[in-house]
Amino acid sequence: MTDFWTTILEFCQTTTVRVGKQLMQDFGEVQASQKADGSLVTRSDQWADQELRDAIASNFSGYGILSEEGDTTFPGTEWCWVIDPLDGTTNFTRGIPIWSISVGLLYQGTPVFGYVYVPTTNESFHGFWQGSFDLATPSGAFRNHHPIHTSDDAPSKNHFFNLCSRSTALIQKGFPCKLRMLGVASYNFLTVASGAVLGGMEATPKVWDFSAAWVIVQAAGGTWVSLKSEPFPLLPGEDYSDRSFPTLVVSRPELIPVFTPFVEAVKI
Repeated sequence: MTDFWTTILEFCQTTTVRVGKQLMQDFGEVQASQKADGSLVTRSDQWADQELRDAIASNFSGYGILSEEGDTTFPGTEWCWVIDPLDGTTNFTRGIPIWSISVGLLYQGTPVFGYVYVPTTNESFHGFWQGSFDLATPSGAFRNHHPIHTSDDAPSKNHFFNLCSRSTALIQKGFPCKLRMLGVASYNFLTVASGAVLGGMEATPKVWDFSAAWVIVQAAGGTWVSLKSEPFPLLPGEDYSDRSFPTLVVSRPELIPVFTPFVEAVKI
């Protein structure tokens, strides 16, 4: 791994662990308020967002920052961080131990590195995605620095598929897997990357929900299917606060026709 990518990885690990320690102090102890789009926010989200933005500004001069609680307009810089300081705010406020800190790094508007930290389990995920860029990017996806890969299994009633609260219409007779709802978009997709789940759907995710996971899923061998419009590359000057990107993620391409007929029942 080059010094550049080592620095990126170490920064994400150190910073998310530090922020995560404070969030664990607040876990289940804070009240949430409702934003204009109906999602919840707490003082913990806002504090974590500011901490992450300050850390990035101190260590990566000239890099743009796109965040759920801060600047939601893509600045068009060559390099840009995308952060979700607390993915799973509802779980967080209710004391349910599934929530994460998500950090992605874009190059020319497309994610090339993703890092997600789950403080409650001290679990980290990261991955690299070079795409068509010549960035000498390392390869692979990792959980706690151990390589992960999506499952090669065929669907059965002993396998899982994740959904979100807005995609429950896909629950139909004959669905080939057991269904789970985790309440955290990033972790939903990461369970596919790690091989625990065969697929997942999120009906209304924003770019900060999945920029990091987008990298990790594909680096782990998974297939990302945008159901409405492709999210990347991001457009300079575009405000992404009210743009959702319905998504289906599966462990391998052969499963797209298996799950697509059920997904089509969801209004997106």
